[in-house]
Amino acid sequence: MSKISGLGGRLYRGETSVEIIGRRRRWYTLSALFVLLSIAALSIQGLHLGIEFKGGSSFTVTKVGASVEDARSAVTAAGIPGESIVQTIGNDKIRIQTGALGTAQNNAVQDALASKFSVPVESIDTQIVGPSWGKEITRKALYGLIGFLICVMLYLAMAFEPKMAIAAIAAVVHDVFITVGIYALVGFDVTPATVIGFLTILGYSLYDTVVVFDKIRENTRTITASSKSTYSQATNLAVNQTIVRSINTSIIALLPVGSILFVGAGLLGAGTLKDLSLALFIGLAVGTYSSIFIAPPVLAQLREKEPAMQALAKRVNGRTAPVATPAPVASVSGERRGPRNQPKRKHRK
Repeated sequence: MSKISGLGGRLYRGETSVEIIGRRRRWYTLSALFVLLSIAALSIQGLHLGIEFKGGSSFTVTKVGASVEDARSAVTAAGIPGESIVQTIGNDKIRIQTGALGTAQNNAVQDALASKFSVPVESIDTQIVGPSWGKEITRKALYGLIGFLICVMLYLAMAFEPKMAIAAIAAVVHDVFITVGIYALVGFDVTPATVIGFLTILGYSLYDTVVVFDKIRENTRTITASSKSTYSQATNLAVNQTIVRSINTSIIALLPVGSILFVGAGLLGAGTLKDLSLALFIGLAVGTYSSIFIAPPVLAQLREKEPAMQALAKRVNGRTAPVATPAPVASVSGERRGPRNQPKRKHRK
């Protein structure tokens, strides 16, 4: 722990530096690789929408020892077309999700499940979601996401500056895109809990980015009045001064989310938690990365195009450029000329 605090102190004072802004192409390439993987996952597999978005029927059976194979065979025996989603919840519950069914088909599924698992029909929890309600939920989720991004951009533009808002929104879009791509690759269902998780990680990612931007603003407030460092150099110092704090807070946030994902959903079988915990876990990790390696480099790249920052960079580079030593003057014959040795005069007494 003392080593980490000592490293953080050296980074804050500028005694040790991690080059982040100068290597932005490396971070951009890494992010582009993950974005391409996300595009491939979305194109090949796509998102598995839950019945809350596409509509359908859900049947939950409480029976110790119920298996997924028995549930699938019961749905097939009821003559239900299409693929059904069957999940275990804990040790004594199993949930079957199908497409939109009519009243007769719902009754047939309930009778088949009751006969297969030897339970009363009244004990089967049945939920029916219409397609129109699912479309309404999808529309409201999109409106909420767009409204969130607009409000954040306006706040950052007023509290900081417009280019910081652009860089922050670029990092947020980066986070959401990669998180959605990994979500499609894993194949979890997209539920309202998933949307809540997405909105949560957006807020966390922006929180970490705002802390870094606040330090950048502090370091660059009067940067044009001096010629000590360029905007990119001052930005790199600000990121180094906050990097240990960002990593520490992210680890503390990932530990409980990881326990929910791996212990709650994996070991205890709480399937209702995995949609939310997976979105949070991936989003927190990607949001920490973007607040350090994406948002500050994008901001520095935007600001370095300003004429004032370009003039500052010329002044700084002019001060740090090495002074060339004059070369010895050669004579006509090609011999090196040196200082003449004047004969010593003899003083007469």
